Amino acid sequence: MKNYNFLVSEEFSGVRIDKYLSDIIEDVTRSAVAMLIEKGNVKVNSKCVNKNYRIKCGDNVEIEIPDPVKYEAKAENIPLDIIYEDDDLIVVNKPKGMVVHPAAGNYEGTLVNALLYHCKDNLSGINGVLRPGIVHRIDKNTSGLLIVAKNDKAHKHLAEQIKKHSFTREYEAIVSGNIKDDRGTVDAPIGRHHIDRKRMTVTERNSKNAVTHYEVIARYKGYTHIKCILETGRTHQIRVHMAYIGHPVSGDDVYGNKKERTDFEGQCLHARKIGFIHPTSGKYLEFTSELPEYFKNYLEKLDKITK
Repeated sequence: MKNYNFLVSEEFSGVRIDKYLSDIIEDVTRSAVAMLIEKGNVKVNSKCVNKNYRIKCGDNVEIEIPDPVKYEAKAENIPLDIIYEDDDLIVVNKPKGMVVHPAAGNYEGTLVNALLYHCKDNLSGINGVLRPGIVHRIDKNTSGLLIVAKNDKAHKHLAEQIKKHSFTREYEAIVSGNIKDDRGTVDAPIGRHHIDRKRMTVTERNSKNAVTHYEVIARYKGYTHIKCILETGRTHQIRVHMAYIGHPVSGDDVYGNKKERTDFEGQCLHARKIGFIHPTSGKYLEFTSELPEYFKNYLEKLDKITK
């Protein structure tokens, strides 16, 4: 347990307490401070406050930060849709709603838990005990293909391909609105949102270059079915880029239309194709997965509305 005590100076008067503490304590995010406030670990003048409290000159601020809990992912007998497997890697078709790897508040039922049961100890250890074998990720509510490394050699080889943009990743999505051009490219840097650290945004501040190519597959009343080809692989890239050009992914409850109602949870986005050079054979392999039921049902619904 770490205990901090601060006396607020005039220059910070009027600042929200969650921002104040995240700014002055190294490696503590604003969201983490907010959670500590909710748990009563933050006090001002010996009294609990909410995260909206604005500190005043002379306030005595106390915060208790618990020691981090050490956790190791455990094997769970969860069915996997395996598209391809050999001694170096495994390609799986992740269902919508499954988290890729354990994280705070979500340590069970993930793809990693399932992989540990299926692969035993045969997973790359490069990303540690919570993300063994994970070379790249897709969001919880994004379905589709994911490649997992079974050893460190394969992991490094595949990661280098991603870094050099020679790794094929194609997605299909349904986005809001009618995209006028049949194809296009969004070239806009992506970084963390300056206020909401769980969101990504197009920004020049602390960002990385991001490039998404898209092609129209079909148009419906108020929606467009597209294919997206990733040149880079930033967090939430397709979702952020499509929202940036005014066509957010349908069902996206973070970057999309909050009033939109769909029959599924989260965004209508599927990792349809994946291609890479095999780390041992040197041959190019490519795999494609069928659109899942939720996606096909949505297309049928849009087709009826359009007709």
